[in-house]
Amino acid sequence: MPSTETNTWLSQDAFDRLQGELDELIAARPAVAAEINARREEGDLRENGGYHAAREEQGKQEARIRQLQELLRTARVGDAPTADAVSPGMVVTIQFDDDPEDTETFLLGSREIAATTDMTVYSPESALGAAIMGAKTGQSVSYTAPSGATITVSIVKFEPFAG
Repeated sequence: MPSTETNTWLSQDAFDRLQGELDELIAARPAVAAEINARREEGDLRENGGYHAAREEQGKQEARIRQLQELLRTARVGDAPTADAVSPGMVVTIQFDDDPEDTETFLLGSREIAATTDMTVYSPESALGAAIMGAKTGQSVSYTAPSGATITVSIVKFEPFAG
């Protein structure tokens, strides 16, 4: 069974929505190619802003297609397994040790899943995400924020994302 650290857990709804986006992008390829051809026929390509804009848009579209294909290829559909430690696919509540009243609840997972929830999503590769991976309830961990400050947090609770 593949490890949850290498797979993104998606609800069936999120998987279907991302698959729909991929299908739409693939279906739009001929229209983008036609736009590029139409702009190419306008004349000198060195001074043709419309042509370059259409090519740039095509590049962004193709990058998104590759990103979605890889995400959907490796995604696990269903509920993430329950665990005794923080792992991707968990809704985590932390408490900042410098202020016991200051807590934050977020989803630890892929940014792709952010479109399926109103929750804040942190990547497991982020400074905070990497620090809390494998932590248990009540455990304190420290990480270096992008600002350079060292921040200590305690795990209040965690549970699988119900997405």
